[in-house]
Amino acid sequence: MKLENAELFESAPVSRAMAKLILPTVLSQLVTVAYNMADTFFIGQTGDPNQVAATNLCLPLFIFLGAISNIFGIGGSSLIARCLGMDRRDKARNTSAFCLWTALCAALCYGLLLQLLREPLLRLLGADEYTTAYCHDYLFWTVTIGSVPTVASSLFALLLRAEGLSKQAGFGVALGAILNIILDPIFIFSFGLNVKGAAIATMLSNLLAALYFVQLILRRRQELVLTLNPRWYSCAQGIPAEVILVGLPSSIMSLMATLSNTVLNKLMASYCNEAVAGIGIAKKIDLVLFFASNGIAQGVLPLVSYTYSAKNYSRMLETVKKTFMLSVGVSLSCSVLLFTCAGPLVRLFIDNDLTVEYGRYFQRIIAITGPCISVVLLTTTLFQAVGMKKRPLILSFMRKGGFDIPFMLVYNAAFGLYGIVWATTTAEILAMVCALIMLIPFIKRFDIERKSENELCN
Repeated sequence: MKLENAELFESAPVSRAMAKLILPTVLSQLVTVAYNMADTFFIGQTGDPNQVAATNLCLPLFIFLGAISNIFGIGGSSLIARCLGMDRRDKARNTSAFCLWTALCAALCYGLLLQLLREPLLRLLGADEYTTAYCHDYLFWTVTIGSVPTVASSLFALLLRAEGLSKQAGFGVALGAILNIILDPIFIFSFGLNVKGAAIATMLSNLLAALYFVQLILRRRQELVLTLNPRWYSCAQGIPAEVILVGLPSSIMSLMATLSNTVLNKLMASYCNEAVAGIGIAKKIDLVLFFASNGIAQGVLPLVSYTYSAKNYSRMLETVKKTFMLSVGVSLSCSVLLFTCAGPLVRLFIDNDLTVEYGRYFQRIIAITGPCISVVLLTTTLFQAVGMKKRPLILSFMRKGGFDIPFMLVYNAAFGLYGIVWATTTAEILAMVCALIMLIPFIKRFDIERKSENELCN
């Protein structure tokens, strides 16, 4: 039995294959940006910096759910696509079952553990008497109750893309985002629930998105390798090690982002809650750039994995080169837009002069790093697509945690509040340099393979 989208992966023009895989992914990621911004935007309309600060303080603990979905979603999609490229559908199905059930169990355990440890964790994150109660409400609904649906909706989307169903994956992600945007004002204002309302809206939207994916998989179970049946669960054939080691860099990136945000918020909280709210808004706006670059990288991953396992190096290199040109061009355009419109964009979220002033300055600093983020994300994903383990792990650590945390501590001591944000920019630039040092020999190696392949054909 052949892959449903074999023509797309094997013989369609590279530009058309890229468009079909990338466009739905990027669109869904951009809708996800709106979903991530919705909580901050609607809570900001209350005019209370403490509520905005609370959602930002909780962000690192919510990001951890992304680490769980990434480790099994990225690692699983890479292995599934490579298995399909070698026509090993049974192993691909075993992989999908392993990823699904292991990820859901991990999410459930994390949600319960966080409920038990939330008090000391919130103190560690910098919550004070003005934000702690808001943090409790937000974490209970988004993580304790919402951990399983949040991980499931993200995981299903990643695994479906491995089979070429980028359009359906994108629709499911967009569905959850749109529902959250609709439900936020209802729960926050109509029901008067404030932060709790935003958290309930997030949980319900992720639950409905996950249910959409479940019915899609059940309806198309005869043609998909992605399965909900636990009898296909297997730890044989090296599946756990392959999935976890390949997916680990993406998970590490999320985990280190959690640690990085924790340090950032802790340092910001030592100044004032308006600064915490300002950096929270700036980072939410910057998600436009991050998710655009991430969508391009995730969209093209199955195509690179498939062509690599099929030893079609000419097609793989053409895909890589065109993707880099696209990603850097998009990120550069986003950087210019976010830098020039920083003030008005921040004011959309909250009408508090001090918070807006902080957010405007922070946003301009962060926007500088757009092309750097694009290069690092795409290089990391490329290495994951071909099954490499050490290089993407190193890059993930460098981008978040390895460079920025030491710089934040040093810059804070040397330059104060604004130095904290400049530290992340310095770290992104250094991570990009390291990514290019790793990438160039990799491209040259496969270029030699491609030339040898062409010579044999001639």
